[in-house]
Amino acid sequence: QAFSLFVKAKEVPAASRCPGGGEGVRWRCCWQAFEELPGIHRHVALHHSGDIGRQGGLGAGPAEAGDSPEGGPGPAGSAARPSGHSCSSPEISWALPDISRVSQDDLTSQVGEVLLYYCYCDVRDPEKLCAWQKALCQHLHLTGKVRVASEGINGTVGGSKVATSLYIKVMLSQPLFKNILCQEDFKSSAGGAHCFPDLRVGVFKEIVPMGIDPKIVSYKETGIHLSPQEFHREVEQYLSQATQGQSDTILLDCRNFYESKIGHFQGCLAPDIRKFSYFPSYVDENLELFKDKRVLMYCTGGIRCERGSAYLRSKAVCREVYQLKGGIHKYLEEFPDGFYRGKLFVFDDRYAICSNEDIISACRYCGVLWDQYKLCSSQHCRQLVLTCPSCCNKGLTACCPVCQEKALNVTSRASGQTLKEECECTRRRPRVPIEHVSPRMLDKGK
Repeated sequence: QAFSLFVKAKEVPAASRCPGGGEGVRWRCCWQAFEELPGIHRHVALHHSGDIGRQGGLGAGPAEAGDSPEGGPGPAGSAARPSGHSCSSPEISWALPDISRVSQDDLTSQVGEVLLYYCYCDVRDPEKLCAWQKALCQHLHLTGKVRVASEGINGTVGGSKVATSLYIKVMLSQPLFKNILCQEDFKSSAGGAHCFPDLRVGVFKEIVPMGIDPKIVSYKETGIHLSPQEFHREVEQYLSQATQGQSDTILLDCRNFYESKIGHFQGCLAPDIRKFSYFPSYVDENLELFKDKRVLMYCTGGIRCERGSAYLRSKAVCREVYQLKGGIHKYLEEFPDGFYRGKLFVFDDRYAICSNEDIISACRYCGVLWDQYKLCSSQHCRQLVLTCPSCCNKGLTACCPVCQEKALNVTSRASGQTLKEECECTRRRPRVPIEHVSPRMLDKGK
């Protein structure tokens, strides 16, 4: 009887049946359509038996509109939530946007944008949030990377402007993010689904890999957030004082060396680290550098500063710790010709986006000004390398001489026989550099 109540409540009226669906009634649940009664019975028995036991039959009450891909009002657009979602995690809505009135061309257009966002919040069931997020991105034909953890969500997704607009709308309506995530938290740049090879959504321990348990260093202990306007004024004052030898401030770049290499704020301290997970060790090894200093931190979109500033504050050596809200992305929207010079590195197939005409890096081989990254041609390495067109035409396409030689050897091997090892330039780079910076150099903003 419980099964019958559940099934009858999910019947699709004849007018809503899909073309070619025949005369049989269809039922929808968990984004699936069932034409036969035994099929929906089996599905309910496997995935919703606990829900029926707790609620006396899901058919007794209306399902939330919009749970199915069709997303319309009433029974035709309703669907039962997957096993236990409404009970164990009531804060997670399984709604998907209605795209029935959106043309396929508009939804899959190559002309679009890339969204960058994050939201720190307590997530009781990351797996369920991950499943919904994957279904949402697939529903909107978005590609990219989304990390989900008990501490929140971090995403970079690309698609048509219609798709990204719908994505933002649904994210803002998600009860889990209510009063936390807002429109301005989404950073956008020209691009689309083609900027990523595929869609990757997963559950991780951290939404940004710093390598420190979120329970030990929490985003809740972050530094003081500064708006782009406030940060701009602080940097202006810092540079002015630095030229007079009076600065007690450090302008700290929290990104990796290959990011800051092609673009950074004037007068910044950019650690020569390869991964953000090295940042805590960098702080530990250079604590004296930060003693009694005011620290202005920044990163691409703001997320690394959340945990990075919390870690720095936990050491109790700085006088004050501030961070740029929204990161370089938001700063460049306000000040495209401000104190940030060069390109902004992004983690997709574009590698960099431009806000000004400055080129602050050089070709690895000839030294000519150049800031367009390519992957190292040696298949065993695949690191990023700055090599200008002239050097590329000469066959100089690897990140170092050792890789260049191995690239030739690999090319001469049988197909599929490639090496996987660390290249010379990585092996020689100190994992955690010790800064030998005199107060005088910092005062001059170098």
